[in-house]
Amino acid sequence: MTTQYNTLIMGASYGSLLAIKLVLAGHNVKLVCLPDEANAINQDGLLVRMPIRGRDGLLDVRSQGQPGTVSAAGPDEVDPADYDLIALAMQEPQYRSPGVRELLDKVGKSGKPCMSIMNMPPLPYMARIPGLDVSTIRQCYTDPTVWDSFDPELLTLCSPDPQAFRPPEEPSNVLQVALPTNFKAARFGSDEHTAILRQMQSDIEAIRYDGVELPVKLKVHDSIFVPLAKWSMLLTGNYRCVQKDEMRPIKEAVHTDLELSRSIYAWVGGICQTMGAAAGDLVPFEKYANAANGLAKPSSAARALAAGAPNIERVDCLVRTIAAQQGQQSAAVDETVSLVEGWLEKNRQTA
Repeated sequence: MTTQYNTLIMGASYGSLLAIKLVLAGHNVKLVCLPDEANAINQDGLLVRMPIRGRDGLLDVRSQGQPGTVSAAGPDEVDPADYDLIALAMQEPQYRSPGVRELLDKVGKSGKPCMSIMNMPPLPYMARIPGLDVSTIRQCYTDPTVWDSFDPELLTLCSPDPQAFRPPEEPSNVLQVALPTNFKAARFGSDEHTAILRQMQSDIEAIRYDGVELPVKLKVHDSIFVPLAKWSMLLTGNYRCVQKDEMRPIKEAVHTDLELSRSIYAWVGGICQTMGAAAGDLVPFEKYANAANGLAKPSSAARALAAGAPNIERVDCLVRTIAAQQGQQSAAVDETVSLVEGWLEKNRQTA
């Protein structure tokens, strides 16, 4: 019998995808979220709709009646000490909000292993990269002080490659998967904590739901650079959805000028390789461009800006700042950063 782990996941929107995989694999999950989300999850469990290769339509995957359990609560109702693993699945600006900030501080001080599934890598994770001057990138974070209580060795990053969204017409316990790729996690500093992730990987591999093998696996890698492969995708697609006066779909951002997209993608990959990534840690452009064909909506960052958000995750700022440390610069990335900053400035004035 393998160990049954208890995982605390901060953020129930994207966090529901990891949660349902863990519950089907026999582990228990507590989601930290807003009261209406918690009520829906505690009453009806999770419903995640997934595309299955070779089948038409989506498969409804439900958390009820599975070997693991899922429940939800507010940030002041949980104690990190009760969990074997803590996952961070909120957008980076949310961690400074009242209640969440205090819980994150407790997580940092708990000594528990913590895995981020955010696009924006937490500051302490960046401190695991040899030779990177972390002080220069603090300004890319909404509030860098929220990360001050973390030990970098206890924090890892899992690339949120699968794309999922909450259908606006559905209750808040429903999530729909748009791109069923894998979560790619870097190992922890210690073998003991990495073993938790490796067991979860193996248990998720073994899942069969109504006899069907489900997509979206957890893959654990020894290289701390593997999750940073997402940066090329974000800078080529997600942030380039942001235009001067409107937002465009990811597919359009990538495919309108494929050669420009290819050059941005390669430039960001080069920044990662200068930091220490191997070519094999990264994802080939063709594979990403093909996946982008299925992404017919603007990115979540672009949608947030269009809706008036005063803060979003700033991987664009992070990559440009690290590139500048290396003496590198890209006109296309500079243009993206200034478009994002223009929207943020306008949103903050309105707010």
